[in-house]
Amino acid sequence: MDKKILIFGLPGSGKTTFAKKILKYSNAKINHYEADKVREAFNDWDFSVDGRERQNNRMQSLAYLSKLNNEHCILDFVNPYDKNRTGYDITIFMDTINKSVYDDTNKIFEIPNNANYIINSFDEELNLDIIKKICNEL
Repeated sequence: MDKKILIFGLPGSGKTTFAKKILKYSNAKINHYEADKVREAFNDWDFSVDGRERQNNRMQSLAYLSKLNNEHCILDFVNPYDKNRTGYDITIFMDTINKSVYDDTNKIFEIPNNANYIINSFDEELNLDIIKKICNEL
């Protein structure tokens, strides 16, 4: 069964790096949708509430396309609002920094009520057991 994985956290928390580690260790076919590349493809750098909601909807649509093809996907983006973090098979909160360089994002980012995994270190060796556990779920 295809899995929808959300990796979220503040800008600079290591979301994309962690996603790449999952891709490196997994034998499964996984589509990786990284927020900046998606924003670039749509030429949409609006970080207002409406812009962030549009980005969430885009990411959800990309996940749906993966599901249609029976493929796993990783959605790697800030996703600051807890209300938008439901409907995922695996949620990974990158809790590696206390604040980002973007004050507007720091102010609106909601600490998750629950996440399947909380990553609080950039150290790959410390995270390797979690990465392998996630890969085994695919």
